[in-house]
Amino acid sequence: MVYNSNGNDQQTDNGAVLRSGREILLQAFNWESHKHDWWRKLEKKVADIAKSGFTTAWLPPPTNSFAPEGYLPQNLYNLNSSYGSEQLLKALLEKMKQYNVRAMADIVINHRVGTTQGHGGMYNRYDGVPLSWDERAVTSCTGGLGNRSTGDNFNGVPNIDHTQHFVRKDITAWLQWLRKNVGFQDFRFDFARGYSPKYVKEYIEGAKPIFSVGEYWDSCNYNGHFLEYNQDSHRQRIVNWIDLTGQLSAAFDFTTKGILQEAVKGQFWRLRDPQGKPPGVLGWWPSRAVTFIDNHDTGSTQAHWPFPSDHIMEGYAYLLTHPGMPTVFYDHFYDWGNSIHEQIVKLIDIRKHQDIHSRSSIRIFEAQPNLYSAIIGEKVCMKIGDGSWCPAGKEWTLATCGHRYAVWQK
Repeated sequence: MVYNSNGNDQQTDNGAVLRSGREILLQAFNWESHKHDWWRKLEKKVADIAKSGFTTAWLPPPTNSFAPEGYLPQNLYNLNSSYGSEQLLKALLEKMKQYNVRAMADIVINHRVGTTQGHGGMYNRYDGVPLSWDERAVTSCTGGLGNRSTGDNFNGVPNIDHTQHFVRKDITAWLQWLRKNVGFQDFRFDFARGYSPKYVKEYIEGAKPIFSVGEYWDSCNYNGHFLEYNQDSHRQRIVNWIDLTGQLSAAFDFTTKGILQEAVKGQFWRLRDPQGKPPGVLGWWPSRAVTFIDNHDTGSTQAHWPFPSDHIMEGYAYLLTHPGMPTVFYDHFYDWGNSIHEQIVKLIDIRKHQDIHSRSSIRIFEAQPNLYSAIIGEKVCMKIGDGSWCPAGKEWTLATCGHRYAVWQK
C-alpha cells in the first residue's frame, strides 16, 4: 500500500488503544541496566512513572539470554535474567498494574541461541529446554534445515524460521503465556526486519496484546554523511510494514528521529515535507507512529546514532506536542538531572490537558534554518530553534519554555 491519509482503523478488540491514540511511552531501561538489579530499581520508580503521565513502560527482554542485555534468548520460559529473578519481575508487574501503567515486553523472536550442536556442527538445536525445536526451526541461510528467511538476517546466531507451523504455534503459546500468566500487556517486536510482518499479525491476533510496536529500523537516505531532505522511501518502508501487520501494530518512527536530529542543528527546514506535513511516519500515518529521539541502541553507551545531547529538550518539545505516540528515553528522564525530568513532565502535562493525541491536526507555520513553529489540535502552539516567534492573538498564553523552545496554549 502507498500510505492513505485516512489510516483506516479496522481493529480487533485489542485496538482500543490505537483508536484512542493517547499513548505516552517510557523506555524503562538502557544498555547497562542489567548491571543494576533492574526489576527492584524500577519497582521503586513505578509511582513516579505513573504520576508523570506514562501509559506504558517498555521493559528489557524478560527471559534467560546468552548475553546479559537479553537480546540473545535461549530458554524463553525461564524468567530469571540478569535484570533479576522471576519473583522480582512479577512484583514489578504487579506494582505497575496497581498504578495503571501497562508493562511492555520486548519480544525477541527473530533469533534464538541453540543449546546443542546439530546439522553441520552448528548450535541449531534446542534440546533440554522448553520449545525443544530441531534444525528445521532454523533458517537455511543461518545454518539450519528450515526454509530461507522471510526477512533480513541477524548475523552470528540461528535465525528462527517463522514459515514452520510448529514454530508459530509455539511462539503464539509463549506470547499468550506472557500475556495471561506473567502479566505483560503490550509487546515491542525486536528486529522486525528479520521476518515477514504477516507473522507479526498472526502473533498479535493469537496473543491479543493491548498495544504493539515494531522496531523496523533500516538506514535513512544519505548522500555521504549528508541526510537527504526527501525521506519518503524510508517512511514508505515503515508504512508498508505496518500495513502488512494488518495495521494491528504501530512502528517506531525512525524517519522522524533521523530528520529531527539533523534539524535541531540549524536545519529546521527539514521539518516540513513538500506537502507541508511533518516529514516522518507521523506525517503520513500518525495513528501508527511511535516517535522517539533515542533508545538503548541509538543512545545509551552504545551510541550507534545518538541525538545531539545539547538539543534533547527541543526534541521532546517537538515529540510531546505533535501527533503520533511519543516515547521518552529512561536516561533523559532519570539520569540527566531534575531540570530535564521536570521539563518533560510539564510537556506531558500540557499534552494531556489539551488532549493532544496521535491524530491531532497540525499546521506548520515556519520551517526556516533556525526556527520551526506549528499549531497542533488548534489548542497548542510551539516553536523550537533560536529564531524568535510567538502566536498572534490574545487567546494564547505561554504554557512552558526552555532552552530554544516554547509552548503556548489556549
